[in-house]
Amino acid sequence: MLDSQAQEIFDDNINMMVPWYLMASFAYYKQDDSIFSDAFFDNMSKVMLERWDEIEHFHKDHINKDDLAAGSFLGEYPSRVEGGLDAVRKKFYTKSGSVRKKKASKPKPSLENTMGAFGDPQDLFDFG
Repeated sequence: MLDSQAQEIFDDNINMMVPWYLMASFAYYKQDDSIFSDAFFDNMSKVMLERWDEIEHFHKDHINKDDLAAGSFLGEYPSRVEGGLDAVRKKFYTKSGSVRKKKASKPKPSLENTMGAFGDPQDLFDFG
């Protein structure tokens, strides 16, 4: 399930709930292959309903408050939804179908210690 990945996206931009809501609905209702847990989808619907007036997205008109209150979507899907869902699956899932692990970022060396990885700078040019 992509609950935590989507939550990170929503934390940065609440408007992204609209396409993810549509993709999650398509995955569940049309493909019988959920990308979110039921609890996450239900909570996302509640948050969208509570913050409906703040949310701006060009596909928002495909969703209505009754859909959100019911925690389901039986409306018409924009043509982009299926392709977007395919792209999400390619980005976040491995070929075996498991969720890709987030890569741990390596700490960047400080500017003061950029030579440290090469050893003592005096030894770099000692050819003797």
